[in-house]
Amino acid sequence: MSAAGRFAARTVRVKAPGKVNVSLAVGPLRPDGYHSVASVYLAVSLYEEVAATSTATPGITISLSPESTLDLDDVDIPLDSSNLAYKAAAIMADVSEHATGVHLEITKRVPVAGGMGGGSADAAATLLACDALWNSGLSREELAHLAAELGADVPFSLLGGTAVGLGLGDKLSPALAKAQTHWVLVVADYGLSTPEVYRTLDRLRGAEGVDATEPSGVDPQILAALRGGDAESLGRVLVNDLQRASIELSPSLRDTLGIGESHGAIAGLVSGSGPTVALLADDSVAAEALAEDLRRHGLTALPVHGPVPGARIISDTLL
Repeated sequence: MSAAGRFAARTVRVKAPGKVNVSLAVGPLRPDGYHSVASVYLAVSLYEEVAATSTATPGITISLSPESTLDLDDVDIPLDSSNLAYKAAAIMADVSEHATGVHLEITKRVPVAGGMGGGSADAAATLLACDALWNSGLSREELAHLAAELGADVPFSLLGGTAVGLGLGDKLSPALAKAQTHWVLVVADYGLSTPEVYRTLDRLRGAEGVDATEPSGVDPQILAALRGGDAESLGRVLVNDLQRASIELSPSLRDTLGIGESHGAIAGLVSGSGPTVALLADDSVAAEALAEDLRRHGLTALPVHGPVPGARIISDTLL
């Protein structure tokens, strides 16, 4: 990083959305230990925020904002170099001529280990914030290449909207689906390990003698329903190959799905590797009513909509 001379403190604040996997097909275990997927990602209106502040002291530090809506006492979020936001700042420092020390204050709203890409949203927000903070001048395409080095979900949080993800989920093609759909997210008070969910899927398939095939694309009916904002049609084609593995690890998810559908959800699915459950509603009024009903059952329920834009700067302040 550059010397502290010519230092002027500045804070760039960026927000980035969490995501729901509207569709997720998972291929067999590959020789490299990964799985190919074909997924439709939908960015939803539950955001992480990262405030990146330049510091005279070299290095990267992280703190969690008291504005976070998650109960920070109940989650284990590393504040060291293992944090994905830290890695994002480090990778930006490597490619920036005018990098300084930086402090990252993260406002957590997306569930931790919830299958919604909250850590990936932090990383995407950090990339954009540090690019602006250090006047790196990288294009969105260049930032997307760096994002792909950090994890499969990071490029999508940078992009936002609706997209088809192939390969490891990082080969993204934007989908022209701008009509709004409305959801209720049921947030668990625990997390599920994504690698463990994939291992469980492999085990279940092996026990059944199922030979999974490599996914080559997504169901065009899903994209058509999203383009038209047709919740009824979308509800008929929601799919997540990981869902049964998540339920195997956490059987209460089956109950959550049942409660949601019995209270008026069109359909529901586990988002990604879970344990967040995404329930599809007719419209914003129905989503609010469904969320209220679920709260009466003691569930944490958040109405959201999508698609929404990817990571974007919301303030840039000289201190």
